[in-house]
Amino acid sequence: MTTLTTPSPMHPSARTEGGDGPRVRWRDLVAAEWIKLWSLRSTRWVLGLGVLILLLLALQSSLGTYDEWPDYGPIQRSRYDPMTDALSGAGVALLMIGAGTVGALSIVGEYASGLIRATLTAVPARHRVVLAKTAVLAGLLAVVGMVVSLGTVLLAQAVLSGRGIGLSVDDPGVPAVLAANAALAPLSALVGFGIGALIRHTATSVVATCGLLVVAPGFFKPTVHQWANELFGYFPYYAWRSTLSQLHPRTGEALPSAAEAWTGFALWPVVAVLLAVLVVRRKDV
Repeated sequence: MTTLTTPSPMHPSARTEGGDGPRVRWRDLVAAEWIKLWSLRSTRWVLGLGVLILLLLALQSSLGTYDEWPDYGPIQRSRYDPMTDALSGAGVALLMIGAGTVGALSIVGEYASGLIRATLTAVPARHRVVLAKTAVLAGLLAVVGMVVSLGTVLLAQAVLSGRGIGLSVDDPGVPAVLAANAALAPLSALVGFGIGALIRHTATSVVATCGLLVVAPGFFKPTVHQWANELFGYFPYYAWRSTLSQLHPRTGEALPSAAEAWTGFALWPVVAVLLAVLVVRRKDV
């Protein structure tokens, strides 16, 4: 006859999330969040088309420079930065909008479908759910960012090398620009995630994300007020455009330093994730 035994309180099977069931392992939680994110058709379409469009933009820009290079004067040639043909301001705006949209939809869609109730029932420790979503989202968009950053540079420099103005990825200044370009994707996605967790409405979340990341910084210009210049320098798009996208960044009181720009890059996703944790823990579903 089989004897049934009660698990010891110290046994892994007896540990619980909220005292009502077995504790969900972190790797299982991450796997579940990955399935939910990648199963969204919007994720695959936005990222797939976005990467393709950015590569085509880099090809178009570099071919234009290739054709026009013989007409460049000495001043134009001395000021030319080959990295601008890899990822232009328009390309970065598109990258940030796409990544931010994916980030917002990753949480808004779950609230809209009601799936969040089942998720939080299975894992009452809400902060673990948010952190798992964050890990999956940041990991996926980091890969996308690296593909975009490296792919656009290699494509553009392959074209520009025909004029003898191409760069190698290990040339001075290039790795820093590559890192900044790649970081824009996970940064934007996590900002969108935080806004989506706060607003919980699809259209409003997407518009707010795009407005905050891309539209608002476009109105920032150097002013006589240094505090305003320093504040503007922490906005990712402004910091990228003014400092991190350039092989030889200009310096000045009205422009963010590299340290300020990278600090802004770090603060935005951290604040967004903290906001998401706070909102999800305190708001009802």
